[in-house]
Amino acid sequence: MTRIGYAAGAFDLFHVGHLNLLKHAKANCDILIAGVVSDEMLRQVKGVEPVIPTAERAAIVRHISFVDDVHVETVPDKIDTWREVGFTHFFKGDDWRGTDKGRRLEREFASVGVEVVYFPYTAHTSSTKLRAALDALAGPRSGEALNA
Repeated sequence: MTRIGYAAGAFDLFHVGHLNLLKHAKANCDILIAGVVSDEMLRQVKGVEPVIPTAERAAIVRHISFVDDVHVETVPDKIDTWREVGFTHFFKGDDWRGTDKGRRLEREFASVGVEVVYFPYTAHTSSTKLRAALDALAGPRSGEALNA
């Protein structure tokens, strides 16, 4: 049986944690499809304004040698994404393991025969940390008061 893996993320401010997730995912499947969450979904689901637009993030991820295909996610429900893509394994950082959202994801995917596989989360770097560092470097934005 061909193992079709799916690893989703914003992949905004691409960093080594993203690379590690995709590399580990490819080592555990025959075909790796990377899900790139669209700008609209990032705004809707995470309340985050992407730095890099969807098309550019998809192009970056598409050119990683161990990614076989890219799917741009335009719906928030991962089961809907599974219906569109047809993967057999869903890869996620282990920061989701044992959480309510992780257990819910596992139950939903188990009902359609998809295995959730966790990989070590790269704790020393994240898009959230990079975004905060960039904000700190940029200083206060126009119209914001300086903290005294």
